[in-house]
Amino acid sequence: MTAALRQPASSRPVRIMLVDDSAIVRGFMRRWIDEDPRIELVKACSDGAQAVAEAANIRPDVIVLDIEMPNMDGLTALPQLRKAAPDARIVMASTLTAAGALQTVKALALGASDFIAKPQASAFGSVDSYRRELLEKIVALGERAGNRLTAASSAPIKLRPRTLHTSPPAALLVAASTGGPTALPAFLAPIANRIDAPILIVQHMPAAFTPVFAEKLESAIGKHCREAREGDTLAPGTMLLAPGDKHMRVARCPAGRMIHLDQGPPVNYCRPAADPLFETAAAAFGARVLCVVLTGMGHDGRAGAGKIVEAGGRVIVQDESSSVVWGMPGAVAQAGYAEAVKPLKELSQLALRMMMGEAA
Repeated sequence: MTAALRQPASSRPVRIMLVDDSAIVRGFMRRWIDEDPRIELVKACSDGAQAVAEAANIRPDVIVLDIEMPNMDGLTALPQLRKAAPDARIVMASTLTAAGALQTVKALALGASDFIAKPQASAFGSVDSYRRELLEKIVALGERAGNRLTAASSAPIKLRPRTLHTSPPAALLVAASTGGPTALPAFLAPIANRIDAPILIVQHMPAAFTPVFAEKLESAIGKHCREAREGDTLAPGTMLLAPGDKHMRVARCPAGRMIHLDQGPPVNYCRPAADPLFETAAAAFGARVLCVVLTGMGHDGRAGAGKIVEAGGRVIVQDESSSVVWGMPGAVAQAGYAEAVKPLKELSQLALRMMMGEAA
């Protein structure tokens, strides 16, 4: 996720509908949006019913939708908003609680593009982070909703030449951010049960959300998935999700390779981040690793993908047309680290062939 302000590629600002029952929240969010030339607030609504009634006429690029509201809550309003404004991208605003996590995961399954966790009342220092993250999500999603070409998408892509690999990868690493909660199960469901090597996943999510998301992945994929724990050994068939608020790294140990978790500084504004996993996996596995970068904001994973390439490993990424936001995969592709850029379904099958040693 990038902190730098940049104008969207379109000549007009991203049009926002804000839906929240709190007048205080609507007030400070209105101030943030008014201060940002990239964004225009076209409507503020106090509940889901009002938003549904207005959405078709307003045709916003992005809708920021609170989950907990009287009259009509966000989960009820979401499918109706998708019908009323089918081109709009919807960001769910959720509380940092177990209940909020469950509702958010449900909303993502119903078609929300992304979510943002509201800061807790006692966490005053997190408001600036929330403001930055919210505005960047709005701009990134608004560019795709308006079919704007980004600087990354307009630049030519030079694929890394494929080299001969005599052994299949010993680990599959997958990273995602915005759009990942939908892309990850779609990518993994057709292939995960056919892969014996460990699968390690980084999805940018807060700590309250990752346990629920691990359960959702297990249900969708049909393969056991849980949050990683300190000291986990990477046995065959293992599928682990990086816990929220902790970086997941790989280290060598007498039993082979193990997981190390830490709360080091955020990387690319994220914790967990993809780069620490990729970089340490490159050192632990050498050339025998496959790195897959899916949809997401910013450039997390780019530096780590470079380390994997240096070690002789393999990197493939999701293409722009199938990504909700082509930030992370686009950054890796533009850096010249990817040997393939594919739509999600094709990417899944290519990853399987690579893991099976059939795409050397």
